[in-house]
Amino acid sequence: MLKNILLVTAVAATLFSCKKEGCMDETAINYNSEAKKEDGSCKYETAEGYTVPTTYTFKDANGNSTVSYGGQIDRLSQLEEMVVEMKSGITGMVGEQALLDMFANTGDNGGGNFSFSSTKQLENKCFPDDVQMFKDWMADLAFASNDFAETAASGQAGVLTSGSKKYLFDANGYEPVQLIEKGLMGAVFMHQAVNGYFSDAKMNVDNSVAVDAANGKFYTAMEHHFDEAFGYFGVPTNFPTDVPNSFWGKYCNVRDAELNSNSVMMDNFLKGRAAISNDDMAKRDAAIQEIRTMWETISARQAIYYLNAAVADLGVDNAKAFHALSEAYAFAWNLRYAPLETRRMSVAEHTSLMAQFPANMWDITVADINAIVASIEAKF
Repeated sequence: MLKNILLVTAVAATLFSCKKEGCMDETAINYNSEAKKEDGSCKYETAEGYTVPTTYTFKDANGNSTVSYGGQIDRLSQLEEMVVEMKSGITGMVGEQALLDMFANTGDNGGGNFSFSSTKQLENKCFPDDVQMFKDWMADLAFASNDFAETAASGQAGVLTSGSKKYLFDANGYEPVQLIEKGLMGAVFMHQAVNGYFSDAKMNVDNSVAVDAANGKFYTAMEHHFDEAFGYFGVPTNFPTDVPNSFWGKYCNVRDAELNSNSVMMDNFLKGRAAISNDDMAKRDAAIQEIRTMWETISARQAIYYLNAAVADLGVDNAKAFHALSEAYAFAWNLRYAPLETRRMSVAEHTSLMAQFPANMWDITVADINAIVASIEAKF
């Protein structure tokens, strides 16, 4: 998906190259009165005395781009292709080994299951304690897909239909594809960004010289680490003008009307990166805290949304209800990856929250769902 966005952007730039591009906002310090097409380059003076761009575009004094997060784009693309493979379980059997190969990126092409080659993988970036859990869920999905021709029921894996949509459930009424997809959004993308690249170990590094300018790496180590966190957020450089249709960028936008999450996330990614480029570590740290807090909040509020949606469908349209409950479980699980420095729910509280979900989703009641919602809302 992200690679497609970059391709479309390149084609569009070619088609409209006849128009002079530049900043068309008269309030910007680099306003170009001759520009006929906005190019997203507008810069604005800030109280700090340096400019913060309106898109995730940063250059050095010589005009070289200092932004790079290709590894993150590869991992997002890998999960997208895994999701396609997993969803095929509604019409046929999915191989457990194929999913494991994609997770570990066997042979740099997911055991032949990816449409592209990369040295990156999801498994070695996954929260270590949860790697086996995801492998177990992959085995569960593959096993459930053996019964793709059956109607799911308590104790029976199979497919349930809602209108034109079909969902594969295991024998306990959970939808493994949602547990894996949304779970890896947390265990890899969120975890690596908020705990990995925003950690002291990654932020307290050199910010004075380019990593390897002779080979096109014009960014400092600190700039690069911050960029990699942005890469895991998974949005175009001009977000929210353009919004992705998957992963955290999608759900950030879904929750925007409630949380103003688009502005909070993107503005702070821009402010934090600009602060790094201007050696303003206080502003960098403030931006990181805002991003960490909002990322956790998006996951919590998305879990609540799916729980409330399930209430209306439970017993009426169980396909939709159990689909929503599986997504809710994964988003609630992702609260586990919030950093200890900013998290609103303690480890013990989170353990208690997840214990409220039943082992068999067919046993859940509206009262149970409402109790889970109350537990989350008490902290968010």
